[in-house]
Amino acid sequence: MRVLLVDDDAERAEAVRAGLEGAGFTVAAIVAAPGDLTRLVRESQAEVIVCDIDDPSRDALESMRALYRDEPRPVVVFAGKGQPEQIEAALEAGVAAYVVEGLHPARVRPVLDVAIRRFRAHQSLRAELDAARATLEERVLLDQAKRKLMREMGLTEDAAHRRLRRMAMDRHLKLAVMAAEILRI
Repeated sequence: MRVLLVDDDAERAEAVRAGLEGAGFTVAAIVAAPGDLTRLVRESQAEVIVCDIDDPSRDALESMRALYRDEPRPVVVFAGKGQPEQIEAALEAGVAAYVVEGLHPARVRPVLDVAIRRFRAHQSLRAELDAARATLEERVLLDQAKRKLMREMGLTEDAAHRRLRRMAMDRHLKLAVMAAEILRI
C-alpha cells in the first residue's frame, strides 16, 4: 500500500518512513504539513495517510475533512496530545484511527491494518445508507407521481401505477425518471 506521510520533523519522518517500509508499506511522499491533503493524495496516489503530528491544528483537521469528503482514504493520526475534544474533532473529520503518544515502529502495522479495515467498513455503511436514501427518494417520487395521476385522471392507485409503468416503458425510462417528469408537467 502507498502511504502519504505527514510529519513536520524531518528526522522523525525518516525514522517513521523506515518503520513503514519495514512493515511492508511504500512511502509515496513525505510532506511537512497536511496543507491540501486532497491534492497531495492525488499527486502521490497514496492509499493511506499517516500523520505524525504533535498537536493537530484546526487547519490540519479541516484538510482531513476535505480529503474525507473529496477523496476518501484511511487517515491515521499519531499525536503527542489527545484531549477528548481533539480526538472527537479528528474522528468527525474522517480520521480512521487516532493514536496518542506518537508512533512506535512495532505498532505501525497493526494500527494501520485496523484503521484500513475500519475505514472500509465505514465506507461500506455509507454506500448502504446512500443506496437506502436513493431508494426512499425514488419511492417518494413514485408515490407523488401516482397521486398526481390519480387526482388528474381519476385513477385508482393500481391503475396509476400501471399507467406510470407503461409510460416509462414506452419512453425507455426508469420508473423514477418518468415519475419526476410527470411531477414537472
